[in-house]
Amino acid sequence: MRFIGLAAAAALALAGCSDTNDNAGGSRSALASEGVTDALIAAGNGDEWLTYGGDYDERRFSPLDQINDGNVAQLGLAWSADLDTARGQEATPLMHDGTLYITTAWSMVKAYDAKTGALKWAYDPQVPRSKLVEVCCDAVNRGVALYGDKVYVATLDGRLVALDQDTGSVVWDKLTIPEGSQMAITGAPRIAKGMVLIGSAGAEYFTRGYLAAFDAQTGEELWRFHTVPGDPSKPQEAKHLDAAVKTWSGDFWKRGGGGTVWDSITYDPTTDLVYFGTANAEPWNPAHRNTDGAGDSLYTASIVAVRPDTGEYVWHFQETPEDRWDFDSNQQITVTELSIGGKQRRVVMHAPKNGFFYVLDAQSGKFISGKPFVDGINWASGLDPVTGKPNVNPEAKYEITGKPFVGVPGAVGAHSWTPMSYSPLTGLVYIPTNNTPQYYMGDPDWEPGETGFQLGLDVSGGDIPADKAVRDATKAALNGALVAFDPVAGKIRWKVEQSSPTNGGTLATAGNLVFQGTSTGQFKAFTADTGQELWSFPTQTGVLAAPMTYAIDGEQYVAVLVGWGGVWDVSAGKLGGGITPNVSRLLVFKLGASGKLPPLKATPELVLDPPAPSGSPQQIALGQKLYANSCSVCHGISAVAGSLNPDLRHSSTLGKKDLWQQVVHDGILAENGMVAWNKQFSREQIEAIRLYVLKRANEDKALEKGSGKAT
Repeated sequence: MRFIGLAAAAALALAGCSDTNDNAGGSRSALASEGVTDALIAAGNGDEWLTYGGDYDERRFSPLDQINDGNVAQLGLAWSADLDTARGQEATPLMHDGTLYITTAWSMVKAYDAKTGALKWAYDPQVPRSKLVEVCCDAVNRGVALYGDKVYVATLDGRLVALDQDTGSVVWDKLTIPEGSQMAITGAPRIAKGMVLIGSAGAEYFTRGYLAAFDAQTGEELWRFHTVPGDPSKPQEAKHLDAAVKTWSGDFWKRGGGGTVWDSITYDPTTDLVYFGTANAEPWNPAHRNTDGAGDSLYTASIVAVRPDTGEYVWHFQETPEDRWDFDSNQQITVTELSIGGKQRRVVMHAPKNGFFYVLDAQSGKFISGKPFVDGINWASGLDPVTGKPNVNPEAKYEITGKPFVGVPGAVGAHSWTPMSYSPLTGLVYIPTNNTPQYYMGDPDWEPGETGFQLGLDVSGGDIPADKAVRDATKAALNGALVAFDPVAGKIRWKVEQSSPTNGGTLATAGNLVFQGTSTGQFKAFTADTGQELWSFPTQTGVLAAPMTYAIDGEQYVAVLVGWGGVWDVSAGKLGGGITPNVSRLLVFKLGASGKLPPLKATPELVLDPPAPSGSPQQIALGQKLYANSCSVCHGISAVAGSLNPDLRHSSTLGKKDLWQQVVHDGILAENGMVAWNKQFSREQIEAIRLYVLKRANEDKALEKGSGKAT
């Protein structure tokens, strides 16, 4: 789920079922008789955008064509709305009956008049800011679900909340994660047959993944499908887990196992199946998970199909067996009809982190094809043409070799959560791709803790030194692309190179257009058939979210949330390149509009002026290891932060040993998100971290003075 260690890039550049439900016995209430219905969602007529992926198939394709390749240059800003959460914005707006519904960071919900931008209501679930330490990738949320007369939001602290569509008032509020769990929710709920489907995030925090279904009217839990087994000495909750337990060993269950369902959920009415993706196994390092021998660790890094009425297992396909690289399979799952070998087949299409594009039979899960959609993959030489199982490079098994492995792709993934789109007109899938190599090294001395990431790795070897040439090379090696992929031929048809990774999701339309925002602050339109750039709008901030489109009174609109943040900012920091300020807004465009954004406010430039360095080499080496493996996931690799979280090199506590202890050990800033780390680190270890950051601050101060700014 996370990116840790940029030295890799520099190195390359320079060199449950019905009889198994945990909550069996629930009875589903009657489906809503008005408002958003199953039939409306299935229709996907284009005027409204009623579900996260645009329709049940999650194609993110709109049949609207008023805005097209011949007139998109006339697109202008119709209205915008400033948001009150200065974190990453990842939601896709939904539109129904003239109202646009969005979520913002911290799981807040807002409803706007879709034509004028007037705010109708706002809801704040009051998520405790201390929850941030249990969230891998910023306090983000990807959107709401609509059904009947209700709006559904899943909150960062693990609740599923139903709101009245007209007023925003709470109808019901249900805790979905286990009490006291380190799980969180960042994904958008989905609707299937009168149920709300949601999983959770947290496969770096000793959690056990699941997908659960709740009655849309009452919030009653109807079934829960666990993705990894429980205690092998006890009966499993489901038959599918009896098979899975044979692929694990040791005391894995004490650490949860991972396999969380943090994003992709797709219901297909044609097959009457729900498909969902699962995250990495936990911990990442298999040596601390399968202690009695190797195993595939089912059902992690997989696509799983279940029956929506009962949660009964139907099939699974594991894309990355025994995942040790954080190759989640939580990316968007798209269902469609393709002509393969002269026959029309209902298929599942998937572009996960591991870099291979999979086409599977939607009814059976049978492997059809799997081809690379990015260059440079080095963890596997390819996929078996019959089974789809990867041919893993022995050097990639770092826990066996005892040596570092520079993986391509890395943990950010060749493609992560940023949604792809599929156009049935061109037959192409439009994928936001990343090139972010990763440093992996097993830690044989690792011991489980209680706070922060629990990976079983030592990534301190991925630190980037205070060397301008190395840093420039690192930034140059980290980039992305918009890729148009042919799923039948298994080939890239066109590609738009981008200077930074983690660019926004995509939208395809019948106007022969593909829309995408960039991490460097542009919202763009390309021709869907050739990739020619036709239009661009300066957003003043990075774009992570995917756009959507709708029509009111005969006019087509395109809407997108903008606001930089997410995993790349909080972990890669400024060393990752492509860092822009956070200016969180909702932008809505239409033809002929001429709206303007207010001038971007200048941000004060911070100058490094740390106290003199101190500490023994042994203390600093210890601090470097502890910082890299725990602190860097929020405060940036090599102590160079991004735009959102505090840069510790500039901290006023850096020269105040006692105050540093009060913040880190005692947690006096817990309500700001900086909780106490006294269950993970001793005071001596916390002091070692301070001495390491102090050393880094002084090195970067010298770099700034000697050869110009590199951070």
